[in-house]
Amino acid sequence: QVQLVESGGGLVQAGDSLRLSCAASGRIFSMYAMGWFRQAPGKEREFVAAISSSRTSTYADSVKGRFAISRDNAKRTVYLQMNSLRPEDTAKYYCAQSTLASATSGIPDFRSWGQGTQVTVSS
Repeated sequence: QVQLVESGGGLVQAGDSLRLSCAASGRIFSMYAMGWFRQAPGKEREFVAAISSSRTSTYADSVKGRFAISRDNAKRTVYLQMNSLRPEDTAKYYCAQSTLASATSGIPDFRSWGQGTQVTVSS
């Protein structure tokens, strides 16, 4: 079983940038896709981005062109670079490890989850 720990969240103003990190330990890291999801108060958890074992990526339409996911297998870490942040990006952001090598957006594809890191964007 993999353990995932997110970091890098905080309070920023609209237009600012943040980089989230997710450190993994335990299960083999490089073989599986990794993803970022977010959940705002009163809303369902939603897909943000995912990266495959071969580093192909996929994004939610709402973040395309603003967010970038990457991974460093040597450091067992996945990142989410968030630029041009908007108030509607405010949420708790979760890192997750997929059961697949390919990058998908479905929550059922992801087995292991971190505890989340809060991102708050003020207008």
